[in-house]
Amino acid sequence: MKSNRIIGMKKYDLCVIGGGPSGYAAAMRAVDFKKNVLLIERDRIGGAGIYNGALSSKTFWEISKEFASFNKKMQHFDLPLPDFQFKNILQEVNQAIIERSEQLEKHLSLVIENHPELFNFVRGKARLKSKNDVEIETDSGNENIYSENIIVATGSRPRKIPSIKIDEKIIMTSDGISSLEEFPESLVVLGAGVIGCEFATIFSNFSKTKVHIISKDDRILPFEDPDLAKVIEDNLESNRVLIHRESVLEKMDIIDGKVEYILEHPDGTKEVFHAEKALISVGRVPNIEGTGLNEIGVELSETGHIIDDDTQTSVPNIFAAGDITADIALVNVGELEGRHAVEKIYGKPKRPIIYENISTIMFLNPEVAGVGMNEQQAQKLEINYRVASFDYRCIPRAVAMRNTQGFFKILVSDDDEMRILGLRAVGEHASSAIQAVALLIATNKGIDELAELIHPHPSIIEGIQECIRMILGKSIYKPYIFKDYLQFKCFREGKYIN
Repeated sequence: MKSNRIIGMKKYDLCVIGGGPSGYAAAMRAVDFKKNVLLIERDRIGGAGIYNGALSSKTFWEISKEFASFNKKMQHFDLPLPDFQFKNILQEVNQAIIERSEQLEKHLSLVIENHPELFNFVRGKARLKSKNDVEIETDSGNENIYSENIIVATGSRPRKIPSIKIDEKIIMTSDGISSLEEFPESLVVLGAGVIGCEFATIFSNFSKTKVHIISKDDRILPFEDPDLAKVIEDNLESNRVLIHRESVLEKMDIIDGKVEYILEHPDGTKEVFHAEKALISVGRVPNIEGTGLNEIGVELSETGHIIDDDTQTSVPNIFAAGDITADIALVNVGELEGRHAVEKIYGKPKRPIIYENISTIMFLNPEVAGVGMNEQQAQKLEINYRVASFDYRCIPRAVAMRNTQGFFKILVSDDDEMRILGLRAVGEHASSAIQAVALLIATNKGIDELAELIHPHPSIIEGIQECIRMILGKSIYKPYIFKDYLQFKCFREGKYIN
């Protein structure tokens, strides 16, 4: 599309639209290339990575986890439980947000101070007028700029359901959690994916809220393997969480200041339930409105995500990173994409982004971490594989922590190479145990490298080593002896072979 450039218009080498994790990372990587950069953010630096998203919810989870652990110990020693207020917990969450936000703002101001001729920041709303021209709406008026290259990183927001009136006070998305003043007596969560289950875990950990989860499937976390989901389900139900399995929400309304919802069960019967508050957790949608992307011809999916090829859009000088794309919506992935886009523009990346080895954490009870495929995914792709699982009860560090709930599960290719296809870790310290495996997946290597590596003792990651040794047929504990703790199977031609 031809650029209608205005004489005297400010010109930049790179314009980054969006100051969340993806955009901020992209702008800072551009500093390394000494390019003239403009970063535009309409609201707050850090985006959903800080506010109403990853940092805030994970701070909630950490506090709830500590509280649940403390409560368990107090009950074990028959000691009285402490009282606490929601406002104190919210204050701690807000303090974490403030610390991180101030840190980013300070860093941004110092970058501008150190590179006044190169780095620029504008608080405003950006709209693409052509492949190079950007109109910026600010409090002091509109401004037009010209940029050789553009990275779009406008992020996402919680998905809403048109038939449900969301007021962010009684019926909320994750954006409305901070509006709570007290623990609700009851909370219904619509959506049994990661975010829904995380908030169910958080509120049930405090033991002050009766939590309901509505799942359209026969279990929560339907994208994960049943053995993993069962551990989380059992813990939620032990915390008095009611899971509505295979239930379809027919209606949800605010009646007399509280939530009334009607579910249809698999047998066709309907039932009415009540809760003080509701949380709608049915995914997120890209912030595409008002960006001008559609108007200038950037190819979008039916859901409004930018269709990209290794961060490059259908318009050659326009790139995309983070939740605005159809790739994985995670902070670490968004940051990687933002940096990668800059490197594609001004450098020579060693390789395209590899999504197969991206590590994920689910902040549940217990913690869950994963990288690569699970069994469901491998079977869907009709891949033959070998799988071994090693129970936390056999790991000395877990025994020492007096917390032996969990397991490691590793999938490898069913051949002589035994390339690692995926890993799932469920239990204490799960997130700290997966990086070595992620590296092996990225390098397309087998498991021999980890089998005889000397791990620190006692440590949780020793469980991964024994899992690998089990596949190699040289584990200390033999799976045919400890059948309740260890498992080793092969999946070939659509069925398991022991």
